[in-house]
Amino acid sequence: MSLLKHFATVGGATMASRMLGFVRDLLLAAAVGTGPVADAFVVAFRLPNLFRRLFAEGAFNSAFIPLFGRAVEEEGDAGARKFAGEIGSALLFCLLVLTALAQIFMPAVVWALAPGFVDDPEKFDLTVMMARIAFPYLIFMSLLAYIGGILNTYQRFAAAALAPVMLNVVMSMVLGAVLVFGVQDNTTLGIILTAGVTFGGIVQLTVVVLDLRRLGFSIPVFKPRYTKSAKRLLFLGIPGILAGGVTQINVAVGQIIASMQAGANSMLYYADRLYQLPLGVIGIAIGVVLLPSLTRQLRSGAHDDYQRSLNNALEFSLVLTLPAAVALAVVPHEIVRVLFERGEFGELAVNGTAAALAAFAFGLPAFVLNKVFSPGYFAREDTKTPMIFAAIGMVVNVALSIALFPALQHVGIALATTIAGWVNTGLLIVVLWRRGHFAPTGRLMRKLSLVLASSLAMGAAIHFAAIWLQPYLAHKGFLTNAPALLCLVLIGMLVFAFCVQLSGGSDLISHARSLKRRNR
Repeated sequence: MSLLKHFATVGGATMASRMLGFVRDLLLAAAVGTGPVADAFVVAFRLPNLFRRLFAEGAFNSAFIPLFGRAVEEEGDAGARKFAGEIGSALLFCLLVLTALAQIFMPAVVWALAPGFVDDPEKFDLTVMMARIAFPYLIFMSLLAYIGGILNTYQRFAAAALAPVMLNVVMSMVLGAVLVFGVQDNTTLGIILTAGVTFGGIVQLTVVVLDLRRLGFSIPVFKPRYTKSAKRLLFLGIPGILAGGVTQINVAVGQIIASMQAGANSMLYYADRLYQLPLGVIGIAIGVVLLPSLTRQLRSGAHDDYQRSLNNALEFSLVLTLPAAVALAVVPHEIVRVLFERGEFGELAVNGTAAALAAFAFGLPAFVLNKVFSPGYFAREDTKTPMIFAAIGMVVNVALSIALFPALQHVGIALATTIAGWVNTGLLIVVLWRRGHFAPTGRLMRKLSLVLASSLAMGAAIHFAAIWLQPYLAHKGFLTNAPALLCLVLIGMLVFAFCVQLSGGSDLISHARSLKRRNR
């Protein structure tokens, strides 16, 4: 049950971060709505995040954690420190070069990512300025991912999971000040928002550096060199970069197409933020904890423990993901209206964001399962296979985005993302199973079918509950509609818990007792 305990630790920290993220997005929606500053901010903030996911959290961690884990097992702490120092110096050098190039060629980068902005020179120039201010965030987040990988290998998950909380705290304070002082000028708003992002990155990095010092792990400083360790990391990391690259191409293509529709980028952003809550809490927690655990079990030859960990992760993820996906698909309008409809965020923005959220909801299980099954490849130092599957998913996503946009507008982009996610995840599952690296038991499959049935029963319950609560959910006052939404959430949780416990889909009571014993 230590795996479940670590899931709970990372998931709880991520939940805190995402809830504060909602506070941030509520303030952002009230301050800038879906207007030009909002569109510019989405592109400017997504740019460093795109490279961060491409080079750091995705490719880098999928290659670094298994290699660092091997160094710990085979060479001890001294060898691990040497390995970490060599990789850290190379990573920082690459980040500084990339940041310098981005600052120089930012107009071209923004033109490539948001060509629709060219027709509005003021919005284009604003986006370029904001992207230049926000881009150094990449440096701090990449170093956070690097240090977080070290901490996770030593089974210290809390600090890296809690660090994102600090960005949301900083940005909530910044946005609160914007609303209090009534900042209206677009340029001033852009500078304040993106400077807040960069400062938030510094605070986040500080959190994991302090925990690394508490661990007593010192990273030696070397001159950047192309060492044997860097070669091995590059060999494993290039397929990961390509895999992450095609994933980010999906994001970039969606952003390019959405730039042709006014307000589309911001509506997709708000919808993305909502479905990212369960994805972040569940998917990120599983991905962070599972990879070092599977790596350690394979290194020690504990193959039965490996299979048990993978099956437990699958069960745990779907028990939490399926009801969340059903809820987002059944009542997206009610969720968006209560959370965002105020200030500059009007009825049209609510309808557009809710439609995108419903489309994303059907892909949520696929996005989470990707986090479950990818570590099954990475733990064996196989980064090529996920790269190939990600490329196939990219082709599907690009083709469908282009085909669906004329008829469905931004909702077509969300739907294309969902379908591509299922294609990618389906390939990961089938090939892992055929290789004998994933062996689901009959008992597990029976339990998962009961979890699905319980989720559908919950969906029916909240559908009728939403009709009953409609007068309160449609009320413009937050003090009225927020309790109504909370009531809807509680009804869904109670119905699902009752159905899944009674049917035997999952023993929630036993899991809760186990976690309680572990925390004593």
